[in-house]
Amino acid sequence: MESLRHHRLQPGIGYGANPTGTLRASLRPGVTSPMSSQPPPVSLAASAGPPPPLPEAVDAVVRSFAKHTQGYGRVNVVEALQEFWQMKQSRGAELKNGALVVYEMVPSNNPPYVCYVSLPGGSCFGSFQFCPTKAEARRSAAKIALMNSVFNEHPSRRITDEFIEKSVCEALASFNGNREEADNPNTGIGAFRFMLESNKGKSMLEFQELMTVFQLLHWNGSLKAMRERQCSRQEVLAHYSHRALDDDMRTQMAADWVSREHVVTGTITRELAVTERELEEARLAGRELRFYKEKKDILIMSLGQPGGSSTTTLPC
Repeated sequence: MESLRHHRLQPGIGYGANPTGTLRASLRPGVTSPMSSQPPPVSLAASAGPPPPLPEAVDAVVRSFAKHTQGYGRVNVVEALQEFWQMKQSRGAELKNGALVVYEMVPSNNPPYVCYVSLPGGSCFGSFQFCPTKAEARRSAAKIALMNSVFNEHPSRRITDEFIEKSVCEALASFNGNREEADNPNTGIGAFRFMLESNKGKSMLEFQELMTVFQLLHWNGSLKAMRERQCSRQEVLAHYSHRALDDDMRTQMAADWVSREHVVTGTITRELAVTERELEEARLAGRELRFYKEKKDILIMSLGQPGGSSTTTLPC
C-alpha cells in the first residue's frame, strides 16, 4: 500500500500511459495552454521581493555590509558574499550542503558575459548588468546575491501571521476568489495558505526555495497528473514539502518532455525558447532565478535523451 502511494506521488506524468508510452490525451498539456484549472503556486517575488535592483541600490547595500564586517575600503564582493554565508553557518544556520557559494559562467567567447551564482540554500541569482569581462559578470552576480542575502535577514522578510493574511488576500484578489477558498486546503489558494502557515518563521528566500519545487511540478503537469491518480492536496504538500529537488526528479520531468516531443515535434525547443526569454528577463531585473534555471536545465536534459531531438539547434 505504501509502495503504491509513493508511486502515485512521483513527479513524472507518464503514470497511466498506454503500452506504447504515449501520454493519455488528458495528460498532454500543450506548451502554451494551461495545464491545470487551479492557479499556479503564487510567487512571493512581487509582494515580498526587494525593489528593482538599480546598480546604485545594490552598491549601497554591498558597501553597508562591508562597512559593518570589513571596515571601509574597496569591497571584494565575491569574498564578501562567501563570508556572509560562512558567518550564517557559524551562527547556527542549518545549511545542509555547507556554506559554499557556487558560480556558473555561461559559455561565451564574446561579451556581454553572464554568470549565475547559487546560494547554499538553493536560491539562484545572475549578473544583471552589461559585463565586458568574465570577472565583472562574476562580481555582478555576487552583488545581487549579496543584496538579497542581506535583505533576507531583515525581520520584515520573515513569514508572520500578518504576512500570511496579506499574501492570501492578494491571492484572492488576483484569482477572484472568496474567503471560503482560503480556508479550504483542497483549493489552490487554501493550499497556498497551508504552505505559508507550515513555514511560519522562515525567511522569504527559504520559502521561495521550497515553492520552486511546486512551481516546477505545476509547470511540468505533475500536479494535475497526481490529481488524476487520486492524490489529495494534503498528500502532495506533505510529500514534497520535505523532498529536495534532485537529479531523480529532474530526470523524470525531462522524460515527460521527451514524451511530449513524441506527440508534437518541436515541443521541447519551443518551450526552451520561452524559458530562455523568461530567464533573461528575470536575470536583468535582478530576480531570483532558480525556477527559470531549473526549467532550462530540465529541457536541455530532455534534448539529450533518446527521442528528445538532441540534434535540434538550441535557441540562443
